[in-house]
Amino acid sequence: MTLLPDHPRRTHALVVGAGTMGADVAIVLSRGGARVTVVDPSQSKRSDLHAHVRAGLVQWSLQDRADRVGACAALADVDWPAVDLVVECIPELLAAKQTLFAHLVQMAAPHTVLTSNSSSFPISHIAQGLPTQERMLGLHFFMPAHLVPLVEVVLGPHTDAAQAERLCSYMRGCGSVPVLVRKDKPGFLANRLQHALAREAFAMIDEGVATAEDVDAAVRFGFGFRYLAAGPVLQRDHAGLDVHCAAAATMYPSLSNRTTPARALEDRVAAGRLGMKTGGGFYDWPQDRKDVERLRYDRLLQQGLALLADELPPLDKSE
Repeated sequence: MTLLPDHPRRTHALVVGAGTMGADVAIVLSRGGARVTVVDPSQSKRSDLHAHVRAGLVQWSLQDRADRVGACAALADVDWPAVDLVVECIPELLAAKQTLFAHLVQMAAPHTVLTSNSSSFPISHIAQGLPTQERMLGLHFFMPAHLVPLVEVVLGPHTDAAQAERLCSYMRGCGSVPVLVRKDKPGFLANRLQHALAREAFAMIDEGVATAEDVDAAVRFGFGFRYLAAGPVLQRDHAGLDVHCAAAATMYPSLSNRTTPARALEDRVAAGRLGMKTGGGFYDWPQDRKDVERLRYDRLLQQGLALLADELPPLDKSE
């Protein structure tokens, strides 16, 4: 098997889908120096892509690399022999992803690594029945992809381990922090951790222990604030494993073990309160407040990147 180059420079990456995630993934890949083609049938999304990528690269003073990003309307328009890496970023529909990967197998060169940005479907489900599963992986980014450093490299049961390690090196060349997820479990690594926290948070809202506002404050200004410096495992070494073990023995029996979503979630979904996209969720989101919130959110993420700059993979800015 031909391994993916260990650095994005002098490679050609293909992103399928120019929605919010796909456009931000294009920023990440071009940040590392790759030539990037984005495939999307929408003329408006293709037209907006260059300006979006250029603006996203300003923070690293790499806006000229936006010129390495192009777009086309269909897979048939791609220079397939030159493509080293494909990142699928289409909507989260399993059948659509399976259909796309069946086409990719037919079109891509034998050396091309095929990945999915799915946040929920294991790559083994997407690649089921296809003959090239050894070069198929999950490559899961977190929104906004160019500001959140983490990317999960997920192995399916037939994925070549050397290819996965090489993809990790490639993503470090893009300035990302890859984690290798060795088992293809639903939710992978980070989302499983997030949902474990969210289950308890929403259970406490259901029980009247705390409001949504107080839950958010407890995370952001309490233990979540410390997570910028140390994850939950390292944090326990700081605090003392004996302390954590004793606290776990006291609290674990009373933690939520629901196997269905909390009422606080189900009731809002049933009422059409889906968050910002419908104008309200746990909070109300008129357009002016939504615009202010998105600016605040991105600004704090950018400041977080600055704080962690010494711990992130360095970017090669040479041409």
